[in-house]
Amino acid sequence: MTTTPIDLFASALHFHPDGDVRAAERQMTSSNSGTWQISTFRVETDADVHADYWEMHPEAEEAVCCLTGGVRLYFRPTTPGGTEDLVQLEAGTAVIVPRGRWHRLELNAPSDLMSITLRHGTRLEKRTDTR
Repeated sequence: MTTTPIDLFASALHFHPDGDVRAAERQMTSSNSGTWQISTFRVETDADVHADYWEMHPEAEEAVCCLTGGVRLYFRPTTPGGTEDLVQLEAGTAVIVPRGRWHRLELNAPSDLMSITLRHGTRLEKRTDTR
């Protein structure tokens, strides 16, 4: 096997249940069941993180990691009329998003982010409560 560097900002790493790891195209809303994806992103605007959408992963938790910059991660209220929960992430920090919990991001500054999750079944839903 020949080993070559993988550009993590251009490809994702897919970890398969059989132990194989492969560089592949990022998949934002679904991938093969049982395949975990590690994706790294350079983001400069809220549009880059789809701030106008809620996201949810029904089959696994997600680690959202802020490598550089800073972001705000919001959790959708669990009750009607409730308020969003907010987690501030600075460079070098991460948060674990619970399985099945709707969440979204907004930027404090241009950032490098990493996401680790099982993408199978991921859902996106347009926000209707935008300011």
